[in-house]
Amino acid sequence: MKLLEDRILTDGVVLGQDVLKVDNFLNHQIDPVLMQEIGNEFARIFKDRGINKIITIESSGIAPAVFAGLKMEVPVIFARKHKSLTLTDNLYSASVYSFTKNVTNEIAVSKNFLDASDNVLLIDDFLANGQAAIGLIDICKQAGAKVSGMGIVIEKSFQKGRQIVEESGIDIASLARIEAFVDGKVTFVKEEEA
Repeated sequence: MKLLEDRILTDGVVLGQDVLKVDNFLNHQIDPVLMQEIGNEFARIFKDRGINKIITIESSGIAPAVFAGLKMEVPVIFARKHKSLTLTDNLYSASVYSFTKNVTNEIAVSKNFLDASDNVLLIDDFLANGQAAIGLIDICKQAGAKVSGMGIVIEKSFQKGRQIVEESGIDIASLARIEAFVDGKVTFVKEEEA
């Protein structure tokens, strides 16, 4: 998605060898116009899959997931990372390790919102090592829900996340695939490689 790639080149900040900071349009401040375009693109890609729910993880996956849900006219569920007084039991849960934050979170989805009748699209902001994706897939398996695809805003293709998701048999669409960070600059996977 050229619009997203251009925004990454303009506003993204490379930190070290494997971190991309996009907090001015995705991870802290949100650009709703860009998120709407991203949501529309996910809806276009997955339009014929019979999706009836979208699932993401709080918090940075929520904006693109909501815009996709709006376009697809389906509810959006976000897996919670933090304990809540109102979300304590009757849960599907999985442990997810974040390399960026160096912390393991227990993510949870209420059993009231996900079951074997659901056909799910998973959406997340980043795909790197695949831990968040595996956690969401695990929650869907616990519910007996079918995962019909995964939409990723930004994929770090030089890490193992895509391979892990593909080994799970899930079709994945990433809107921006980063090949490498070279001298503080982003290079993208070329179309023919994607």
